[in-house]
Amino acid sequence: MPIYNKLIRDRIPQIMDEAGKTYTIRTLSDDEYKTELQKKCQEELNEYLAAENDTDSVEELADLLELIHTLVRIHGSTPEELEAVRVKKAEKRGGFEEKLFLIEVEDDKR
Repeated sequence: MPIYNKLIRDRIPQIMDEAGKTYTIRTLSDDEYKTELQKKCQEELNEYLAAENDTDSVEELADLLELIHTLVRIHGSTPEELEAVRVKKAEKRGGFEEKLFLIEVEDDKR
């Protein structure tokens, strides 16, 4: 039997039950949960970076967004509050739509 040792989505046990699979799961502590969410973000980011087309890229971004929504809750906030912070930062500093790439800045040493 393959060993995975990773965080899974909530409906995976039901899906495995319906497929007649035998499996072992456990519920994580709060600290373990946060750590595993962070690991899962890295896993999904790597999958996004390796995606070979737009469809796969969007699928992986959806996974990342689901993780971000979960992480924001464990940090005592909501996806709506996160969006408000994003909008405020975009208004103050801009977004990334203009494709700007900083080469260098001359230090003003007087």
